[in-house]
Amino acid sequence: MKQLIILISIVVVLGSCSRNNELLFNSPANVYFAFTGTQSDSLLYTFAFNPSQASDTLYLPVQLSGIRENRPRTFLLEAEPDSSTALPYVHYKPFDSTYTLAADSGICMVPLIIYNTDSMLQYRSVTLKFRLFPTKDLGTNLPELIYGKCVFSSKLERPDWWSMWMGDYFSQVKYQLFIITTGQDSLSMSGLDAPKNLYFVSLLTSFLADPYSWLQKNQSTGYVMAQPVNEQAYFYNTANPAKKILYQYDSQAGQYFFIDESGLEVH
Repeated sequence: MKQLIILISIVVVLGSCSRNNELLFNSPANVYFAFTGTQSDSLLYTFAFNPSQASDTLYLPVQLSGIRENRPRTFLLEAEPDSSTALPYVHYKPFDSTYTLAADSGICMVPLIIYNTDSMLQYRSVTLKFRLFPTKDLGTNLPELIYGKCVFSSKLERPDWWSMWMGDYFSQVKYQLFIITTGQDSLSMSGLDAPKNLYFVSLLTSFLADPYSWLQKNQSTGYVMAQPVNEQAYFYNTANPAKKILYQYDSQAGQYFFIDESGLEVH
């Protein structure tokens, strides 16, 4: 009797394993976004530290849930314009009609090209929302993981070290000019670094007083500024001419100033 019970138990276990394997291996394959970090459904990006950069390419990790196969399989990825503030061709290149998960692969890195040509990105971020759609090859039956978004701008926020070395006045334009003229995007807050940090501050001060001398010495940077017309000129990089900084004459002060994002003179 004991042997019969043991035999029945073995049959039940084997049958259970067989059904589990069948569910595992015959379940449809799906794709989902495999973002990492604290924002599991998002990418955050800023052009702030590369103002001359007109575009960049981010990669969206689309991962397989299922068995890899020795054949390419397609999936769909589309923007959701009704819930996005980013505009196609203005802020990003539209997605392709289909994407391919390569044979024997478990992941596809989809390129997302974003643009830094809208001057308003200096003041506000834009959001692009997107989602995956099923095809005959791959499903999207993981609904909590098929949506994503990319939030980007070219905003520069006031850093902690700014007041210590630069004083009370802060503007994004002044910070941008600091990065351009010094090659630094931050300074330490250690008093021991004062000689080095004050040197970088002096580079910006010299530039603000005479930008044409800096341009003459740094032609390889791609930054240019024509001689003023009607007491105005624009400073920009030839790689991204859409992002210009106004350089304007102040008749009361008797000199030119760069104009910041609030219309104030950079000093």
